[in-house]
Amino acid sequence: MVAGGTGALALLVTGCSIGGEGKLASGGSDTTVTITPANGTAQVKPDGTIEVKASGAKLRDVTVQGGGAAISGSYGDGRKTWRSTRTLTPGTSYTVTAQAGDGGKTRTATSSFTTLKPAQTLSIADVTPNVTGEKVGVGMPIFVRFNRPVTDKAAVERTLRVTPEKPVEGAWRWVGSDQVIYRTKTYWQPHQTVRFQADLAGVNAGGGVYGAKDAQATISIGAAQITTGDIGDHHMTVTRDGKKLRTVPFSAGNGQTREFTTTSGVHLLMEKGNPVTMTSPGRKEGDPGYYKTVVNYAVRFSNSGEYVHSAPWSVGSQGSTNVSHGCLNVSPANAKWFYDVMQRGDVIDLTGTDREVEWDNGWSVWQLSFDKWREGSALR
Repeated sequence: MVAGGTGALALLVTGCSIGGEGKLASGGSDTTVTITPANGTAQVKPDGTIEVKASGAKLRDVTVQGGGAAISGSYGDGRKTWRSTRTLTPGTSYTVTAQAGDGGKTRTATSSFTTLKPAQTLSIADVTPNVTGEKVGVGMPIFVRFNRPVTDKAAVERTLRVTPEKPVEGAWRWVGSDQVIYRTKTYWQPHQTVRFQADLAGVNAGGGVYGAKDAQATISIGAAQITTGDIGDHHMTVTRDGKKLRTVPFSAGNGQTREFTTTSGVHLLMEKGNPVTMTSPGRKEGDPGYYKTVVNYAVRFSNSGEYVHSAPWSVGSQGSTNVSHGCLNVSPANAKWFYDVMQRGDVIDLTGTDREVEWDNGWSVWQLSFDKWREGSALR
């Protein structure tokens, strides 16, 4: 049985391995138990291994007590050895207790040691999505942002696990030195829980930086809400779990410039706002094409300023003509309905223009094939 503590290591700062026979609870036995790191060792690096060896008898039990996440370990050589299988929390005291014996005789050995407290540690600053009670769409990626740049991305990525209730293949892609994104090969199955786990404590992230602690998040996938729209046809259809909810007429970008052309491609709904103030990018008051408009029931789907929003001024054009600056203008009633039913991570797939949304424009990660996506993994 393994309980308490975190991590795994047996190395001193010098890099030397040192073992020691901890105190035996009773003497006069041929049974010896050796624990590494030895009793009293300090400045143990957090990324090594705790080792327990017994001679003259088999190990019956090994426990590790200390701060941080629970240590895992495994027996070997017919229960003559035990090795930890994960890393230790930096700057923490540990006590290893091992019992060995045959028949009715049991011998106990202990070793207490402390781990190195590094000058810099790595931790997870944010996991998105991770809002209590929120349900997200089937296209939702998982964004993980760290508190500092990661030097050894492969070592850190190995600690990251995503476990859905309904399995699907997925992969991480690094989008900077401090951020990595998880995307599945196909959309999540709806109505399930996805768990994220980072066994980061004690991991050597490079440059003398060690993981500070583990992290977890629980993500709830809601209904499969998919919106498809043809910009040339001026209509979009919303489905939930394969059933049509509503067809909504809209007026898209007028196409007079690239800026005023609504992007085609697979987008994800990113956020909602009511109201939202929209201003022309790169222009100031008095410039040609400048605008500043307050809109209601706005649902964002790119970083290019594209929203589905209420536009009472263009109701006469909705369903027939594209007159907007790039957003999808819909009626006040349809805007409120769309705003109320949509989830972050819902899919909005638009066709009909020659301006394709870039994969890194907002959350448009589905614009990359899965093979191309996983090329961004540090473990490829």
